[in-house]
Amino acid sequence: MWWRLKRSEYNKKKGAGNKRAFQKIVAAGASSGVLAYVGGKAVGWCAIAPRRDYPVLEQSRILKPVDDLPVWSVTCFFVPRLYRRQGLTTKLLVAAVEFARKQGATAVEGYPQDPKDTRMVEAFAWTGFASAFKKAGFKEVARRSPTRPVMRKLC
Repeated sequence: MWWRLKRSEYNKKKGAGNKRAFQKIVAAGASSGVLAYVGGKAVGWCAIAPRRDYPVLEQSRILKPVDDLPVWSVTCFFVPRLYRRQGLTTKLLVAAVEFARKQGATAVEGYPQDPKDTRMVEAFAWTGFASAFKKAGFKEVARRSPTRPVMRKLC
């Protein structure tokens, strides 16, 4: 919900309120993301939807649109610690691009971290790492911050 709500609204609904709001999005059939499974158990999630569904991106000077191309945006990942460092994020990205393509998307963007120091705390990497996006075939199309590229893949 971080990218879908104004900061004041997000903070007001923090916790259970945001969970309910996200459940409403899913129940309405709106695009919310793709899941990864291992042995029938969900072990990863990648948020993806049309960029217009993420109004907070429009407020960011670092993540503002690169051009007029209508894109879908990858905004968040969740992979439990036990399943990290196994290439799951890259597989989720490939699946997210395919999902978006099937929905009519022509391009998918992501806004990962590209830390200067490899000791970045994983908890702060919920937008993914640039290295995973590169492995999934994304190309950097803008960089308005030393550690936050805008990466894109055409569908």
